[in-house]
Amino acid sequence: MNSAQIQLFVTGGTFDKEYNELTGELFFKQTHIADMLRLGRCRLDVTVDTLMMIDSLEMTDAGRQLILERCAAAAASRIVITHGTDSMEHTASLLGGGIRGKTIVLTGAMVPYQFGSSDGMFNLGTALAFVQTLSPGVYVAMNGSCFPWHSVRKNREQGIFESTAP
Repeated sequence: MNSAQIQLFVTGGTFDKEYNELTGELFFKQTHIADMLRLGRCRLDVTVDTLMMIDSLEMTDAGRQLILERCAAAAASRIVITHGTDSMEHTASLLGGGIRGKTIVLTGAMVPYQFGSSDGMFNLGTALAFVQTLSPGVYVAMNGSCFPWHSVRKNREQGIFESTAP
């Protein structure tokens, strides 16, 4: 496994939503990750692959299985996954129970990158930092915090991720 390379898997989510000014609808066109890495002046060895472009409310067991298979098959031992926040902890749980020997960090955004005031750039940057420094395991990184897969939940009332550990 290549420990210096970082594999980044795109699954859609708020990160990549576009806004139709005429209808007010959000939709997917293409990922913004390459622009985000360029604007962030990223100098890491990152390979980006788009697995799907969906809202995480539309994530199915088959979609999660694809993510699991691609993570298991990845040559890189460090993986970042952009994912919608509504079901991120479910995907993290599947990966946490099924992947060993790799460091995997899932991250997302509460506000689309295209809106200009997105937390996506910050979350992507911290996920890239966490994936390089954490020991093997599966984590969720949002808004400067990082949580192990087995003790994280989205607090829908506050719009944040938090620990479920006692």
